[in-house]
Amino acid sequence: MSAASYRVKVPRAAPRAAENPLAAPRTQAEESPSSELPGTFITAMPALADRDMRELEVTAVNPPYSYARISYHEQKKEYLYEVIEPQLSQHERELVTHLKGTLTRILGSEVADLSITDKRTYLRGEVEGYLKSRQISLSPISTERVVYYIVRDFVGYGPIDALILDIQVEDISCDGVGVPLFIFHGKYESVKTNVVFDDEDQLNSFIVALGQRCGKAVSVSNPILDGTTPEGHRVQATYAREITTRGASFTIRRFKERPFTPVDLVLTGSASEEMIAYFWLAAEQGESLIICGGPAAGKTSTLNAIALFIPPTSKIVSIEDTREVNLPHENWIPGATRSGTGDRGADGKAAGEVDMFDLVRAALRQRPNYIIVGEVRGRETYTMFQAMATGHTTYSTMHADSVKSMVNRLENPPINTPRILLSALNNVIIQVQARTDKGVVRRLKQVLEIVGFEPETNELITNTVYEWDPGTDKFVFKGHSFLFDKIMELRNFTHDEMEAEFQRRVAVVNYLAKNKVNDYRQLWKLVSAYYKDPKDVMARVESNAVIVPGAA
Repeated sequence: MSAASYRVKVPRAAPRAAENPLAAPRTQAEESPSSELPGTFITAMPALADRDMRELEVTAVNPPYSYARISYHEQKKEYLYEVIEPQLSQHERELVTHLKGTLTRILGSEVADLSITDKRTYLRGEVEGYLKSRQISLSPISTERVVYYIVRDFVGYGPIDALILDIQVEDISCDGVGVPLFIFHGKYESVKTNVVFDDEDQLNSFIVALGQRCGKAVSVSNPILDGTTPEGHRVQATYAREITTRGASFTIRRFKERPFTPVDLVLTGSASEEMIAYFWLAAEQGESLIICGGPAAGKTSTLNAIALFIPPTSKIVSIEDTREVNLPHENWIPGATRSGTGDRGADGKAAGEVDMFDLVRAALRQRPNYIIVGEVRGRETYTMFQAMATGHTTYSTMHADSVKSMVNRLENPPINTPRILLSALNNVIIQVQARTDKGVVRRLKQVLEIVGFEPETNELITNTVYEWDPGTDKFVFKGHSFLFDKIMELRNFTHDEMEAEFQRRVAVVNYLAKNKVNDYRQLWKLVSAYYKDPKDVMARVESNAVIVPGAA
């Protein structure tokens, strides 16, 4: 059963069960380890630690083993995220410790080649075989608890495994030894958890294990870790107290298995249906784009959403420090940078290092139609703008809060891109994270077009197409788009024909948002179908039929 964000009923532990989970008699249903009914005491929900706390919701993370409970402290006015896992008796705890030590010695290298599912099955078999060979008798429920912790620590992410599995958790942050971990929750924002690394050696070992998952070494001589796990989670960590005085630290940005889509932008209120239709036309037309915003504004999510409109026959090359872009296109080459080893040479690079500049330069030799650069921050930007000027459509993100600050960053060190070259850029999106009466929201504040360059004043000429009104939380069309003019000229459209084409795409986006069709594969099938036969797609929309091929 996969993680879900619904409210669940988890058995409440009586005082006796809390002290000894095996003491209370169980019914036949309760003894079944595969049962997910309320009453499986593999995991019992403990009482709230403080009577001033109010339980808000309980989420099944990995039922029937791990759950997440979010509560609110009325006096402190703060949320608490509790990871609820199976409660072990003293005997079970000692057995888990013994099994970990034993399995560490006997497990062979052949386990590394197994899939995650096979590793879980293999470990369960090893535990059950060991218990049988030593004639250790455990109840089915007790066996499930022991197996859970073995699998969690050998295959999963140990103490933070439940946080990794919770789809509502976006970021996980550990600030040091003895400090509660914090998460950024999709609903409750920054929340303290009950997960703490109290032992410094345990935390250091966890950082080393994170590095191994990312295929990188971290040590006293190399205490900073930047990497990506096989699942796609982005990791930044520091080892021991070499550079962080409170002990080792780490920040993990969870990889979203289901990428953000244009429909998600509409459903979350980040953009309007008309803006999505505009991006659709711009992507089809091959308009280059930079998304600007501050940290956690949602730049990469928006980039991924807009990239879904790239025509299916186009060749795409993506370039990132850590893999975040996820596309369904077949003709797509995803690239990622690689760190080197040893001392840096005269060029500032270590042996074997492949940076963004190397990848952008290599991408130009691969004859792509679209180049996606995760974030521009260095000398690769100059090459990227040269690619724009020679007809390559380029999408990217950068940290800036306005066109002015974007230009300042681009034309000053370390980027040093001439302002005249910036006129090759077609569109700029300014995205913000704002606090409203709805809480913290992400909004596309402005959608602008780069119209040209004024040589006398050395200024870029821009046109605002859409703008967010914070007072009404609505998006306002500012009256004119040069993109529409360009399409009318290329396709020989009249103004009415252009308006009709735009409204058809708005109707499709409206239909998808209304029916919450936000699976990126289904959306891509729809885009492909529209490019091949727009009349058929529109007929299905108007008749309220299923318009996504293969969708139920």
